[in-house]
Amino acid sequence: MTNPTERCLFCRIANGDINARKVYEDDKVLAFEDINPQSPTHVLVIPRRHIATLDDVTEADTLIVGELVRRAAAIARDQHLNSEGYRLVVNCGEAAGQTVFHIHIHLLGGRTFGWPPG
Repeated sequence: MTNPTERCLFCRIANGDINARKVYEDDKVLAFEDINPQSPTHVLVIPRRHIATLDDVTEADTLIVGELVRRAAAIARDQHLNSEGYRLVVNCGEAAGQTVFHIHIHLLGGRTFGWPPG
């Protein structure tokens, strides 16, 4: 059977096999524009290492999950979203709307959001 990371869209983007409009990258995190934006700003922030869902996060992943949130907030500041507000979304599982099974944070901004979401 093929390695799941070889089939994972976000792993392929992180490895450079598929082009993306990158917003930020370092050795652990990659952020890129969503190809189907749900707001004027819609950035996906992912770990380079494959973790399928939030249910798969272990204690050893604590630092990378914190770094994803920290990086999303930094990108929001860089894009001046923090003055009006922005939303971070993480979907876990198909019923919650997760379509790519590689954890990621949606950074959404540039418009007013309603509550409850969904």
